[in-house]
Amino acid sequence: MFKSRERIEADELTTLAPYACKAAESLGRIHRETQHPYRTCFQRDRARIIHSAAFRRLDGKTQVFLNGTGDHYRTRLTHTIEVASIARTIARALALNEDLTEAIALAHDLGHSPFGHSGEAALDRLMKAHGGFDHNDQSLRVVTLLESKYPRHPGLNLTHEVIEGLQKHNVSYTAPDGGTYHSPSLEAQVADFADEITYSSHDLDDGLDSGLLDPAALDELPLWAEARMFAEREFRRLDPTERRGYIIRCIVNRQVEDLVITSARAIRDARVKTPADVRKNKRRLIGFSPETRRGNAALRKFLYRNLYYNPEVAEANQRGCALLESLFHRYVEKPSLIGTKAARRIKREGLPRTVADYLSGMTDRYCLEQHRALFGA
Repeated sequence: MFKSRERIEADELTTLAPYACKAAESLGRIHRETQHPYRTCFQRDRARIIHSAAFRRLDGKTQVFLNGTGDHYRTRLTHTIEVASIARTIARALALNEDLTEAIALAHDLGHSPFGHSGEAALDRLMKAHGGFDHNDQSLRVVTLLESKYPRHPGLNLTHEVIEGLQKHNVSYTAPDGGTYHSPSLEAQVADFADEITYSSHDLDDGLDSGLLDPAALDELPLWAEARMFAEREFRRLDPTERRGYIIRCIVNRQVEDLVITSARAIRDARVKTPADVRKNKRRLIGFSPETRRGNAALRKFLYRNLYYNPEVAEANQRGCALLESLFHRYVEKPSLIGTKAARRIKREGLPRTVADYLSGMTDRYCLEQHRALFGA
Protein backbone atom coordinates (compact mmCIF):
# COMPACT_ATOMS: atom_id res chain seq x y z
CA MET A 1 0.00 0.00 0.00
CA PHE A 2 1.35 3.43 -0.98
CA LYS A 3 0.35 6.42 1.16
CA SER A 4 0.75 9.50 -0.98
CA ARG A 5 0.99 13.07 0.21
CA GLU A 6 -2.50 13.68 -1.09
CA ARG A 7 -3.80 10.77 0.98
CA ILE A 8 -2.08 12.10 4.14
CA GLU A 9 -3.50 15.56 3.51
CA ALA A 10 -6.98 14.11 2.99
CA ASP A 11 -6.69 12.20 6.26
CA GLU A 12 -5.79 15.45 8.07
CA LEU A 13 -8.93 17.12 6.76
CA THR A 14 -11.10 14.42 8.31
CA THR A 15 -9.21 13.61 11.52
CA LEU A 16 -7.91 16.96 12.78
CA ALA A 17 -9.98 19.62 14.53
CA PRO A 18 -11.44 22.30 12.24
CA TYR A 19 -9.20 24.94 13.87
CA ALA A 20 -6.02 22.87 13.39
CA CYS A 21 -3.55 23.82 10.65
CA LYS A 22 -3.80 21.44 7.68
CA ALA A 23 -0.88 20.79 5.36
CA ALA A 24 -3.13 21.09 2.30
CA GLU A 25 -4.14 24.59 3.46
CA SER A 26 -0.65 25.84 4.36
CA LEU A 27 0.06 29.51 3.72
CA GLY A 28 3.14 28.36 1.80
CA ARG A 29 6.87 29.13 1.69
CA ILE A 30 8.81 32.25 0.76
CA HIS A 31 10.25 30.42 -2.26
CA ARG A 32 7.84 28.21 -4.18
CA GLU A 33 8.73 24.52 -4.39
CA THR A 34 7.39 21.40 -6.04
CA GLN A 35 5.41 19.30 -3.54
CA HIS A 36 6.87 16.00 -2.35
CA PRO A 37 5.08 12.82 -3.52
CA TYR A 38 4.68 11.24 -0.06
CA ARG A 39 5.48 13.88 2.56
CA THR A 40 3.42 16.89 3.56
CA CYS A 41 4.98 20.34 3.74
CA PHE A 42 5.15 20.14 7.56
CA GLN A 43 6.79 16.72 7.46
CA ARG A 44 9.40 18.14 5.10
CA ASP A 45 9.99 21.06 7.46
CA ARG A 46 10.58 18.67 10.34
CA ALA A 47 13.12 16.70 8.30
CA ARG A 48 14.93 19.86 7.18
CA ILE A 49 15.31 21.00 10.77
CA ILE A 50 16.59 17.61 11.97
CA HIS A 51 19.13 17.44 9.13
CA SER A 52 20.44 20.97 9.68
CA ALA A 53 23.91 21.65 11.07
CA ALA A 54 22.41 23.95 13.72
CA PHE A 55 20.31 21.07 15.05
CA ARG A 56 23.34 18.79 15.36
CA ARG A 57 25.28 21.48 17.21
CA LEU A 58 22.63 21.59 19.94
CA ASP A 59 24.22 18.42 21.33
CA GLY A 60 27.27 20.48 22.33
CA LYS A 61 25.42 23.38 23.94
CA THR A 62 24.62 23.91 27.61
CA GLN A 63 21.12 23.52 28.98
CA VAL A 64 21.95 24.24 32.66
CA PHE A 65 25.22 22.44 33.35
CA LEU A 66 28.18 22.99 31.03
CA ASN A 67 28.34 20.41 28.30
CA GLY A 68 30.58 17.50 29.29
CA THR A 69 30.35 18.02 33.06
CA GLY A 70 28.09 14.99 33.56
CA ASP A 71 26.94 12.00 31.54
CA HIS A 72 23.25 12.37 32.44
CA TYR A 73 22.68 16.11 32.36
CA ARG A 74 20.54 17.45 29.57
CA THR A 75 22.09 19.27 26.66
CA ARG A 76 20.24 21.74 24.47
CA LEU A 77 19.58 18.84 22.07
CA THR A 78 18.08 16.42 24.59
CA HIS A 79 15.98 19.29 25.95
CA THR A 80 14.71 19.96 22.41
CA ILE A 81 13.80 16.30 21.85
CA GLU A 82 11.88 16.25 25.14
CA VAL A 83 10.02 19.43 24.16
CA ALA A 84 9.06 17.83 20.83
CA SER A 85 7.78 14.70 22.59
CA ILE A 86 5.59 16.63 25.03
CA ALA A 87 4.38 18.96 22.25
CA ARG A 88 3.22 16.01 20.15
CA THR A 89 1.33 14.55 23.10
CA ILE A 90 -0.55 17.80 23.69
CA ALA A 91 -1.23 18.34 19.98
CA ARG A 92 -2.61 14.81 19.64
CA ALA A 93 -4.90 15.25 22.63
CA LEU A 94 -6.30 18.50 21.18
CA ALA A 95 -6.60 17.06 17.62
CA LEU A 96 -4.05 19.55 16.29
CA ASN A 97 -1.39 18.98 13.64
CA GLU A 98 1.35 16.93 15.30
CA ASP A 99 3.83 17.29 12.44
CA LEU A 100 3.65 21.09 12.52
CA THR A 101 3.81 21.21 16.32
CA GLU A 102 6.85 18.95 16.38
CA ALA A 103 8.65 20.95 13.68
CA ILE A 104 8.22 24.17 15.68
CA ALA A 105 9.40 22.44 18.86
CA LEU A 106 12.49 21.00 17.14
CA ALA A 107 13.48 24.42 15.76
CA HIS A 108 12.71 26.58 18.81
CA ASP A 109 16.29 26.62 20.20
CA LEU A 110 18.34 26.48 16.99
CA GLY A 111 19.59 30.00 17.65
CA HIS A 112 20.73 29.40 21.23
CA SER A 113 24.25 30.49 22.07
CA PRO A 114 26.88 28.39 23.86
CA PHE A 115 26.86 28.48 27.69
CA GLY A 116 23.08 28.58 28.02
CA HIS A 117 21.12 31.68 29.00
CA SER A 118 24.26 33.24 30.46
CA GLY A 119 25.84 33.12 27.01
CA GLU A 120 22.71 34.66 25.52
CA ALA A 121 22.84 37.50 28.08
CA ALA A 122 26.52 38.08 27.30
CA LEU A 123 25.86 38.36 23.56
CA ASP A 124 22.92 40.65 24.22
CA ARG A 125 25.20 43.02 26.20
CA LEU A 126 27.83 42.95 23.47
CA MET A 127 25.19 43.65 20.80
CA LYS A 128 23.34 46.35 22.76
CA ALA A 129 24.31 49.08 20.31
CA HIS A 130 23.53 46.86 17.31
CA GLY A 131 19.99 45.60 17.97
CA GLY A 132 20.71 43.21 20.82
CA PHE A 133 20.66 39.42 20.78
CA ASP A 134 17.73 37.11 21.52
CA HIS A 135 17.84 33.37 20.90
CA ASN A 136 14.28 33.35 19.54
CA ASP A 137 15.17 35.96 16.92
CA GLN A 138 18.39 34.07 16.24
CA SER A 139 16.47 30.84 15.59
CA LEU A 140 14.63 32.72 12.84
CA ARG A 141 17.94 33.91 11.39
CA VAL A 142 19.23 30.33 11.41
CA VAL A 143 16.31 28.91 9.43
CA THR A 144 15.84 31.88 7.07
CA LEU A 145 19.46 32.92 6.43
CA LEU A 146 22.33 31.12 8.11
CA GLU A 147 21.67 27.51 7.12
CA SER A 148 22.83 27.08 3.52
CA LYS A 149 21.82 23.68 2.19
CA TYR A 150 19.89 24.73 -0.90
CA PRO A 151 21.49 26.44 -3.92
CA ARG A 152 18.35 28.37 -4.94
CA HIS A 153 17.77 30.23 -1.68
CA PRO A 154 19.28 30.98 1.76
CA GLY A 155 17.96 29.19 4.83
CA LEU A 156 15.71 26.16 4.97
CA ASN A 157 12.71 27.75 3.23
CA LEU A 158 10.29 26.53 5.90
CA THR A 159 6.55 27.07 5.73
CA HIS A 160 4.94 30.23 7.06
CA GLU A 161 3.37 28.19 9.88
CA VAL A 162 6.74 27.06 11.26
CA ILE A 163 8.28 30.54 10.86
CA GLU A 164 5.26 31.95 12.71
CA GLY A 165 5.78 29.46 15.54
CA LEU A 166 9.37 30.64 16.10
CA GLN A 167 8.23 34.23 16.75
CA LYS A 168 7.43 33.41 20.36
CA HIS A 169 7.09 36.86 21.89
CA ASN A 170 5.47 38.78 19.06
CA VAL A 171 2.40 40.90 19.81
CA SER A 172 1.38 40.88 16.13
CA TYR A 173 2.17 38.78 13.08
CA THR A 174 2.33 39.42 9.35
CA ALA A 175 0.63 37.05 6.92
CA PRO A 176 2.10 36.27 3.48
CA ASP A 177 -0.49 38.59 1.91
CA GLY A 178 0.71 41.48 4.08
CA GLY A 179 -2.18 41.44 6.53
CA THR A 180 -1.55 41.44 10.29
CA TYR A 181 -3.07 39.32 13.03
CA HIS A 182 -2.87 38.90 16.79
CA SER A 183 -2.09 35.27 17.68
CA PRO A 184 -0.06 32.41 16.19
CA SER A 185 -1.57 29.01 15.42
CA LEU A 186 -2.64 26.72 18.23
CA GLU A 187 0.22 24.43 17.24
CA ALA A 188 2.69 27.26 17.85
CA GLN A 189 1.10 28.02 21.20
CA VAL A 190 1.35 24.35 22.20
CA ALA A 191 5.06 24.21 21.32
CA ASP A 192 5.66 27.28 23.49
CA PHE A 193 4.00 25.72 26.54
CA ALA A 194 5.70 22.36 25.93
CA ASP A 195 9.02 24.21 26.23
CA GLU A 196 7.94 25.69 29.58
CA ILE A 197 6.79 22.33 30.93
CA THR A 198 9.98 20.65 29.82
CA TYR A 199 12.62 23.03 31.09
CA SER A 200 11.04 23.62 34.49
CA SER A 201 10.50 19.93 35.21
CA HIS A 202 13.69 18.58 33.72
CA ASP A 203 15.98 21.34 34.98
CA LEU A 204 14.60 20.37 38.38
CA ASP A 205 15.58 16.76 37.67
CA ASP A 206 19.15 17.74 36.71
CA GLY A 207 19.42 20.03 39.72
CA LEU A 208 18.50 17.20 42.06
CA ASP A 209 20.81 14.79 40.23
CA SER A 210 23.68 17.24 40.71
CA GLY A 211 23.08 17.49 44.46
CA LEU A 212 22.70 21.28 44.26
CA LEU A 213 19.00 21.13 45.17
CA ASP A 214 17.76 19.86 48.52
CA PRO A 215 14.68 17.59 48.08
CA ALA A 216 13.41 18.61 51.52
CA ALA A 217 13.25 22.26 50.42
CA LEU A 218 10.96 21.36 47.52
CA ASP A 219 7.98 20.71 49.75
CA GLU A 220 7.33 24.45 49.74
CA LEU A 221 6.34 24.06 46.06
CA PRO A 222 2.69 23.04 45.48
CA LEU A 223 3.49 21.07 42.30
CA TRP A 224 6.20 19.06 44.05
CA ALA A 225 4.25 18.51 47.28
CA GLU A 226 1.18 17.24 45.41
CA ALA A 227 3.23 14.92 43.19
CA ARG A 228 5.26 13.59 46.14
CA MET A 229 2.12 12.68 48.11
CA PHE A 230 0.66 10.93 45.07
CA ALA A 231 3.90 8.99 44.49
CA GLU A 232 4.06 7.87 48.13
CA ARG A 233 0.46 6.64 48.01
CA GLU A 234 1.12 4.68 44.82
CA PHE A 235 4.53 3.25 45.75
CA ARG A 236 5.50 3.08 49.40
CA ARG A 237 8.92 1.50 48.85
CA LEU A 238 10.94 3.31 46.25
CA ASP A 239 14.61 4.17 46.55
CA PRO A 240 15.33 7.93 46.46
CA THR A 241 16.33 7.99 42.79
CA GLU A 242 13.24 6.08 41.66
CA ARG A 243 11.00 8.22 43.84
CA ARG A 244 12.48 11.45 42.44
CA GLY A 245 12.00 10.26 38.87
CA TYR A 246 8.41 9.26 39.51
CA ILE A 247 7.60 12.57 41.22
CA ILE A 248 8.96 14.54 38.27
CA ARG A 249 7.01 12.34 35.88
CA CYS A 250 3.88 13.14 37.90
CA ILE A 251 4.65 16.87 37.70
CA VAL A 252 4.93 16.67 33.91
CA ASN A 253 1.72 14.64 33.62
CA ARG A 254 -0.11 17.06 35.89
CA GLN A 255 0.92 20.05 33.78
CA VAL A 256 0.10 18.37 30.46
CA GLU A 257 -3.31 17.23 31.68
CA ASP A 258 -4.12 20.68 33.05
CA LEU A 259 -3.00 22.36 29.82
CA VAL A 260 -5.12 20.06 27.64
CA ILE A 261 -8.27 20.44 29.75
CA THR A 262 -7.95 24.21 30.22
CA SER A 263 -7.08 24.82 26.56
CA ALA A 264 -9.92 22.64 25.25
CA ARG A 265 -12.34 24.68 27.36
CA ALA A 266 -10.90 27.98 26.13
CA ILE A 267 -11.09 26.85 22.48
CA ARG A 268 -14.71 25.83 22.94
CA ASP A 269 -15.67 29.09 24.64
CA ALA A 270 -13.93 31.18 21.95
CA ARG A 271 -15.99 29.38 19.27
CA VAL A 272 -13.12 29.33 16.80
CA LYS A 273 -13.80 27.25 13.70
CA THR A 274 -10.70 27.73 11.56
CA PRO A 275 -6.99 28.58 11.93
CA ALA A 276 -7.89 32.07 10.69
CA ASP A 277 -10.29 32.46 13.64
CA VAL A 278 -7.46 31.48 16.01
CA ARG A 279 -5.13 34.08 14.49
CA LYS A 280 -7.74 36.84 14.75
CA ASN A 281 -8.35 36.08 18.42
CA LYS A 282 -6.63 38.67 20.61
CA ARG A 283 -6.26 36.22 23.49
CA ARG A 284 -4.14 33.10 23.17
CA LEU A 285 -6.21 29.99 23.77
CA ILE A 286 -3.56 27.53 24.96
CA GLY A 287 -2.79 27.93 28.63
CA PHE A 288 -2.81 26.60 32.18
CA SER A 289 -5.47 26.98 34.82
CA PRO A 290 -4.74 29.77 37.36
CA GLU A 291 -3.72 27.20 39.98
CA THR A 292 -1.18 25.46 37.75
CA ARG A 293 0.08 28.80 36.44
CA ARG A 294 0.84 29.85 40.03
CA GLY A 295 2.48 26.50 40.69
CA ASN A 296 4.73 26.88 37.65
CA ALA A 297 5.67 30.42 38.64
CA ALA A 298 6.69 29.20 42.10
CA LEU A 299 8.77 26.39 40.57
CA ARG A 300 10.58 28.78 38.19
CA LYS A 301 11.30 31.20 41.03
CA PHE A 302 12.72 28.32 43.10
CA LEU A 303 14.95 27.19 40.21
CA TYR A 304 16.33 30.68 39.62
CA ARG A 305 17.08 31.18 43.30
CA ASN A 306 18.55 27.76 44.03
CA LEU A 307 19.88 26.41 40.73
CA TYR A 308 20.47 28.94 37.95
CA TYR A 309 22.04 31.45 40.37
CA ASN A 310 23.82 28.76 42.38
CA PRO A 311 27.52 29.68 42.41
CA GLU A 312 28.57 26.28 41.05
CA VAL A 313 26.38 26.80 37.97
CA ALA A 314 26.57 30.56 37.59
CA GLU A 315 30.34 30.90 38.01
CA ALA A 316 31.08 28.22 35.43
CA ASN A 317 28.71 29.83 32.96
CA GLN A 318 30.16 33.29 33.67
CA ARG A 319 33.62 31.98 32.82
CA GLY A 320 32.18 30.83 29.52
CA CYS A 321 30.67 34.28 29.00
CA ALA A 322 34.08 35.87 29.56
CA LEU A 323 35.44 33.67 26.76
CA LEU A 324 32.60 34.78 24.47
CA GLU A 325 33.35 38.42 25.20
CA SER A 326 37.05 38.01 24.47
CA LEU A 327 36.33 36.23 21.21
CA PHE A 328 33.76 38.82 20.16
CA HIS A 329 36.21 41.69 20.50
CA ARG A 330 39.03 39.76 18.77
CA TYR A 331 36.80 38.85 15.80
CA VAL A 332 35.62 42.45 15.46
CA GLU A 333 39.28 43.57 15.44
CA LYS A 334 40.27 40.86 12.93
CA PRO A 335 37.26 39.66 10.88
CA SER A 336 39.35 37.28 8.80
CA LEU A 337 39.40 34.93 11.79
CA ILE A 338 35.73 34.00 11.28
CA GLY A 339 36.40 32.45 7.89
CA THR A 340 35.39 33.39 4.36
CA LYS A 341 31.88 31.90 4.46
CA ALA A 342 30.79 34.00 7.44
CA ALA A 343 32.78 37.03 6.29
CA ARG A 344 30.72 37.21 3.07
CA ARG A 345 27.77 38.45 5.12
CA ILE A 346 29.63 41.39 6.71
CA LYS A 347 28.75 43.90 3.99
CA ARG A 348 25.05 43.03 4.13
CA GLU A 349 24.60 42.25 7.85
CA GLY A 350 27.29 44.42 9.43
CA LEU A 351 30.39 43.21 11.27
CA PRO A 352 28.96 42.99 14.84
CA ARG A 353 25.89 41.00 13.71
CA THR A 354 28.02 38.67 11.61
CA VAL A 355 30.33 38.03 14.58
CA ALA A 356 27.32 37.40 16.84
CA ASP A 357 25.97 34.91 14.28
CA TYR A 358 29.32 33.14 14.24
CA LEU A 359 29.65 32.99 18.02
CA SER A 360 26.06 31.92 18.67
CA GLY A 361 26.51 28.97 16.35
CA MET A 362 29.43 27.59 18.35
CA THR A 363 29.20 24.66 20.71
CA ASP A 364 30.65 25.07 24.21
CA ARG A 365 33.62 22.90 23.23
CA TYR A 366 34.38 24.78 20.01
CA CYS A 367 34.21 28.12 21.80
CA LEU A 368 36.77 26.86 24.34
CA GLU A 369 39.01 25.55 21.55
CA GLN A 370 38.89 28.82 19.63
CA HIS A 371 39.69 30.82 22.75
CA ARG A 372 42.61 28.54 23.54
CA ALA A 373 43.90 28.88 19.97
CA LEU A 374 43.78 32.69 20.10
CA PHE A 375 44.65 33.44 23.71
CA GLY A 376 46.44 30.36 25.01
CA ALA A 377 45.41 28.12 27.90
